Amino acid sequence: MPSIDRVRVLSRDAAGATEREDLLAVEEPLEIRLRSPASDRADSFVTTMRTPGDDEDLAAGLLFAEGVLAGDADLLAIERPSDPRVDRELRDNVVIATVSTEALARSASLRRRTVMGSACGVCGKTSIEDVLGSDREPIASELEIAGDVLLTLPDRLRERQSVFAQTGGLHAAGLFDPNGRLEAVREDVGRHNAVDKLIGSFLRLGQVPISGFVLVVSGRAGFEIAQKAAAAGIPVLASVSAPSSLAVELADAAGLTLVGFLRAPRFNVYAHPRRIS
Repeated sequence: MPSIDRVRVLSRDAAGATEREDLLAVEEPLEIRLRSPASDRADSFVTTMRTPGDDEDLAAGLLFAEGVLAGDADLLAIERPSDPRVDRELRDNVVIATVSTEALARSASLRRRTVMGSACGVCGKTSIEDVLGSDREPIASELEIAGDVLLTLPDRLRERQSVFAQTGGLHAAGLFDPNGRLEAVREDVGRHNAVDKLIGSFLRLGQVPISGFVLVVSGRAGFEIAQKAAAAGIPVLASVSAPSSLAVELADAAGLTLVGFLRAPRFNVYAHPRRIS
Protein backbone atom coordinates (compact mmCIF):
# COMPACT_ATOMS: atom_id res chain seq x y z
CA MET A 1 0.00 0.00 0.00
CA PRO A 2 1.62 3.31 -1.04
CA SER A 3 2.63 5.88 1.57
CA ILE A 4 3.03 8.63 -1.06
CA ASP A 5 0.35 10.10 -3.33
CA ARG A 6 0.87 12.20 -6.47
CA VAL A 7 -1.29 15.27 -7.11
CA ARG A 8 -1.31 18.20 -9.51
CA VAL A 9 -0.91 21.61 -7.86
CA LEU A 10 -0.80 25.23 -8.95
CA SER A 11 2.52 26.58 -7.68
CA ARG A 12 3.05 30.34 -7.50
CA ASP A 13 6.27 32.29 -6.90
CA ALA A 14 7.79 35.63 -7.93
CA ALA A 15 8.11 34.42 -11.52
CA GLY A 16 4.42 33.57 -11.80
CA ALA A 17 2.18 30.51 -11.56
CA THR A 18 2.87 27.06 -12.98
CA GLU A 19 1.15 23.69 -12.71
CA ARG A 20 3.30 20.82 -11.51
CA GLU A 21 3.21 17.45 -9.78
CA ASP A 22 3.56 17.34 -6.01
CA LEU A 23 4.05 14.42 -3.63
CA LEU A 24 1.93 14.09 -0.49
CA ALA A 25 2.15 11.76 2.49
CA VAL A 26 -0.88 9.45 2.53
CA GLU A 27 -3.25 9.53 5.51
CA GLU A 28 -5.81 6.73 5.76
CA PRO A 29 -7.75 4.96 8.53
CA LEU A 30 -6.50 1.79 10.18
CA GLU A 31 -8.96 -0.29 12.16
CA ILE A 32 -7.46 -2.42 14.92
CA ARG A 33 -9.55 -5.46 15.88
CA LEU A 34 -9.04 -7.80 18.82
CA ARG A 35 -9.89 -11.44 19.29
CA SER A 36 -9.20 -14.15 21.82
CA PRO A 37 -7.23 -17.31 20.99
CA ALA A 38 -10.41 -19.35 21.53
CA SER A 39 -12.55 -17.50 18.97
CA ASP A 40 -12.54 -16.56 15.30
CA ARG A 41 -14.59 -13.44 16.03
CA ALA A 42 -12.68 -10.15 16.01
CA ASP A 43 -14.21 -7.00 17.50
CA SER A 44 -13.14 -3.47 16.68
CA PHE A 45 -11.00 -1.77 19.34
CA VAL A 46 -10.16 1.52 17.64
CA THR A 47 -9.78 3.18 14.26
CA THR A 48 -6.82 5.51 13.95
CA MET A 49 -5.59 7.69 11.10
CA ARG A 50 -2.08 6.85 9.90
CA THR A 51 0.35 6.72 6.99
CA PRO A 52 0.25 3.14 5.59
CA GLY A 53 3.33 1.08 6.37
CA ASP A 54 4.44 -0.88 9.42
CA ASP A 55 0.77 -1.27 10.37
CA GLU A 56 1.37 -4.34 12.51
CA ASP A 57 4.03 -2.45 14.47
CA LEU A 58 1.65 0.49 14.90
CA ALA A 59 -1.11 -1.76 16.23
CA ALA A 60 1.23 -3.49 18.67
CA GLY A 61 2.69 -0.21 19.90
CA LEU A 62 -0.70 1.46 20.32
CA LEU A 63 -2.15 -1.52 22.21
CA PHE A 64 0.90 -1.49 24.48
CA ALA A 65 0.69 2.26 25.11
CA GLU A 66 -3.02 1.98 25.85
CA GLY A 67 -2.42 -0.70 28.46
CA VAL A 68 -4.13 -3.54 26.59
CA LEU A 69 -0.82 -5.38 26.26
CA ALA A 70 1.30 -5.65 29.39
CA GLY A 71 4.15 -7.16 27.35
CA ASP A 72 4.94 -9.23 24.29
CA ALA A 73 3.49 -12.38 25.89
CA ASP A 74 0.00 -10.84 25.59
CA LEU A 75 0.31 -10.52 21.79
CA LEU A 76 -0.23 -13.99 20.34
CA ALA A 77 -0.57 -13.04 16.67
CA ILE A 78 -1.20 -10.05 14.45
CA GLU A 79 -2.41 -10.32 10.86
CA ARG A 80 -4.65 -9.01 8.08
CA PRO A 81 -8.18 -10.34 7.51
CA SER A 82 -7.85 -13.60 5.62
CA ASP A 83 -11.41 -13.88 4.24
CA PRO A 84 -11.10 -13.60 0.42
CA ARG A 85 -14.60 -12.12 0.31
CA VAL A 86 -13.35 -9.00 2.10
CA ASP A 87 -12.54 -6.13 -0.23
CA ARG A 88 -8.79 -5.67 -0.83
CA GLU A 89 -8.86 -2.00 0.20
CA LEU A 90 -10.59 -2.93 3.45
CA ARG A 91 -8.04 -5.67 4.15
CA ASP A 92 -5.26 -3.13 3.65
CA ASN A 93 -6.78 -0.92 6.34
CA VAL A 94 -7.52 -3.55 9.00
CA VAL A 95 -5.26 -5.52 11.31
CA ILE A 96 -6.43 -8.22 13.71
CA ALA A 97 -4.53 -8.82 16.94
CA THR A 98 -5.01 -12.12 18.75
CA VAL A 99 -4.36 -11.35 22.40
CA SER A 100 -4.36 -13.19 25.70
CA THR A 101 -7.50 -13.56 27.77
CA GLU A 102 -6.09 -11.07 30.29
CA ALA A 103 -5.39 -8.49 27.58
CA LEU A 104 -8.88 -8.91 26.14
CA ALA A 105 -10.35 -8.29 29.58
CA ARG A 106 -8.29 -5.10 29.94
CA SER A 107 -9.45 -3.89 26.55
CA ALA A 108 -13.09 -3.98 27.64
CA SER A 109 -12.64 -0.92 29.82
CA LEU A 110 -10.41 0.86 27.30
CA ARG A 111 -12.29 0.28 24.06
CA ARG A 112 -12.89 3.42 22.01
CA ARG A 113 -15.96 3.91 19.85
CA THR A 114 -14.62 6.90 17.92
CA VAL A 115 -11.96 7.51 15.30
CA MET A 116 -8.63 8.76 16.64
CA GLY A 117 -6.83 11.47 14.74
CA SER A 118 -3.25 10.80 13.71
CA ALA A 119 -2.13 13.41 16.28
CA CYS A 120 -3.92 11.72 19.18
CA GLY A 121 -2.02 9.81 21.81
CA VAL A 122 -3.44 8.50 25.08
CA CYS A 123 -6.44 10.78 24.72
CA GLY A 124 -8.41 9.07 27.48
CA LYS A 125 -5.67 9.18 30.12
CA THR A 126 -5.92 12.33 32.23
CA SER A 127 -3.37 12.06 35.03
CA ILE A 128 0.18 10.93 35.66
CA GLU A 129 -1.07 8.48 38.29
CA ASP A 130 -3.38 6.84 35.73
CA VAL A 131 -0.55 6.44 33.23
CA LEU A 132 2.27 5.32 35.49
CA GLY A 133 0.30 3.30 38.00
CA SER A 134 1.17 3.03 41.66
CA ASP A 135 3.27 -0.14 41.25
CA ARG A 136 5.61 0.97 38.45
CA GLU A 137 9.21 1.65 39.43
CA PRO A 138 11.02 4.67 37.90
CA ILE A 139 13.33 3.92 34.97
CA ALA A 140 16.64 2.79 36.45
CA SER A 141 18.79 2.58 33.30
CA GLU A 142 22.39 3.76 33.72
CA LEU A 143 22.69 4.71 30.05
CA GLU A 144 24.76 7.85 29.43
CA ILE A 145 25.21 9.83 26.23
CA ALA A 146 27.64 12.67 25.60
CA GLY A 147 26.12 16.06 24.86
CA ASP A 148 28.10 16.49 21.65
CA VAL A 149 26.81 13.11 20.39
CA LEU A 150 23.26 14.06 21.33
CA LEU A 151 23.49 17.20 19.21
CA THR A 152 24.22 15.15 16.07
CA LEU A 153 21.14 12.93 16.35
CA PRO A 154 18.45 15.13 14.72
CA ASP A 155 20.50 15.40 11.50
CA ARG A 156 21.15 11.65 11.54
CA LEU A 157 17.44 11.04 11.96
CA ARG A 158 16.59 13.39 9.08
CA GLU A 159 19.01 11.55 6.79
CA ARG A 160 16.97 8.36 7.25
CA GLN A 161 13.53 9.95 6.67
CA SER A 162 12.99 8.66 3.15
CA VAL A 163 9.32 9.64 2.79
CA PHE A 164 9.81 13.01 4.49
CA ALA A 165 12.53 13.82 1.97
CA GLN A 166 9.98 13.41 -0.82
CA THR A 167 6.92 14.99 0.82
CA GLY A 168 8.01 17.15 3.76
CA GLY A 169 4.90 15.87 5.52
CA LEU A 170 5.92 13.16 7.99
CA HIS A 171 7.13 12.94 11.56
CA ALA A 172 9.88 10.52 12.55
CA ALA A 173 10.97 8.65 15.66
CA GLY A 174 14.38 7.03 15.92
CA LEU A 175 16.26 4.96 18.49
CA PHE A 176 20.00 5.62 18.86
CA ASP A 177 22.63 3.89 20.96
CA PRO A 178 24.93 5.99 23.21
CA ASN A 179 27.50 6.21 20.39
CA GLY A 180 24.99 7.83 18.06
CA ARG A 181 24.31 4.78 15.91
CA LEU A 182 20.76 4.65 14.58
CA GLU A 183 19.15 1.33 15.51
CA ALA A 184 15.68 1.84 14.02
CA VAL A 185 13.45 4.58 12.60
CA ARG A 186 9.77 4.87 11.75
CA GLU A 187 7.81 7.59 9.93
CA ASP A 188 4.15 8.61 10.02
CA VAL A 189 1.92 11.61 9.45
CA GLY A 190 1.24 11.50 13.20
CA ARG A 191 4.14 11.89 15.63
CA HIS A 192 2.43 9.55 18.13
CA ASN A 193 2.04 6.92 15.43
CA ALA A 194 5.74 7.10 14.56
CA VAL A 195 6.60 6.35 18.20
CA ASP A 196 4.02 3.55 18.40
CA LYS A 197 5.42 1.96 15.23
CA LEU A 198 8.93 2.09 16.66
CA ILE A 199 8.04 0.67 20.08
CA GLY A 200 5.69 -1.88 18.52
CA SER A 201 8.49 -3.23 16.34
CA PHE A 202 10.60 -3.91 19.46
CA LEU A 203 7.64 -5.34 21.36
CA ARG A 204 6.98 -7.87 18.60
CA LEU A 205 10.62 -9.01 18.90
CA GLY A 206 10.30 -9.39 22.67
CA GLN A 207 12.72 -6.50 23.25
CA VAL A 208 10.69 -4.29 25.59
CA PRO A 209 11.78 -2.66 27.88
CA ILE A 210 14.06 -0.72 25.55
CA SER A 211 16.63 0.31 28.13
CA GLY A 212 19.74 0.82 26.02
CA PHE A 213 18.64 3.53 23.59
CA VAL A 214 17.81 7.21 23.22
CA LEU A 215 14.49 8.08 21.56
CA VAL A 216 14.63 11.13 19.26
CA VAL A 217 11.40 12.59 17.86
CA SER A 218 10.97 15.16 15.12
CA GLY A 219 8.00 16.92 16.74
CA ARG A 220 7.35 18.36 20.15
CA ALA A 221 7.58 16.21 23.28
CA GLY A 222 4.04 16.25 24.61
CA PHE A 223 2.63 14.24 27.48
CA GLU A 224 1.65 11.30 25.27
CA ILE A 225 5.12 10.94 23.75
CA ALA A 226 6.69 10.97 27.21
CA GLN A 227 4.14 8.39 28.36
CA LYS A 228 4.98 6.04 25.51
CA ALA A 229 8.72 6.35 26.17
CA ALA A 230 8.27 5.74 29.89
CA ALA A 231 5.99 2.73 29.32
CA ALA A 232 8.63 1.16 27.05
CA GLY A 233 11.42 1.76 29.60
CA ILE A 234 13.33 4.12 27.30
CA PRO A 235 15.71 6.14 29.52
CA VAL A 236 16.21 9.27 27.36
CA LEU A 237 13.67 11.14 25.22
CA ALA A 238 14.94 14.02 23.06
CA SER A 239 12.87 16.38 20.94
CA VAL A 240 13.84 19.08 18.48
CA SER A 241 10.97 21.16 19.83
CA ALA A 242 9.39 22.07 23.16
CA PRO A 243 8.06 19.71 25.82
CA SER A 244 4.79 20.43 27.59
CA SER A 245 4.60 21.11 31.32
CA LEU A 246 2.80 17.81 31.91
CA ALA A 247 5.45 15.92 29.92
CA VAL A 248 8.10 17.36 32.24
CA GLU A 249 6.10 16.33 35.32
CA LEU A 250 5.65 12.81 33.97
CA ALA A 251 9.33 12.49 33.02
CA ASP A 252 10.37 13.58 36.50
CA ALA A 253 8.05 11.02 38.13
CA ALA A 254 9.01 8.22 35.71
CA GLY A 255 12.80 8.62 35.94
CA LEU A 256 12.89 9.65 32.26
CA THR A 257 15.61 12.03 31.03
CA LEU A 258 13.78 14.63 28.92
CA VAL A 259 15.63 16.85 26.44
CA GLY A 260 13.97 19.63 24.45
CA PHE A 261 14.98 22.15 21.78
CA LEU A 262 17.70 19.78 20.57
CA ARG A 263 19.17 21.98 17.87
CA ALA A 264 22.91 22.52 17.49
CA PRO A 265 24.65 24.10 19.27
CA ARG A 266 22.29 23.87 22.28
CA PHE A 267 19.61 21.88 24.08
CA ASN A 268 17.66 22.00 27.35
CA VAL A 269 17.42 19.13 29.86
CA TYR A 270 14.13 19.25 31.75
CA ALA A 271 14.35 16.11 33.90
CA HIS A 272 17.01 13.69 35.15
CA PRO A 273 20.12 15.28 33.56
CA ARG A 274 22.46 12.63 35.02
CA ARG A 275 22.34 10.62 31.77
CA ILE A 276 23.78 13.50 29.70
CA SER A 277 27.55 13.48 30.21
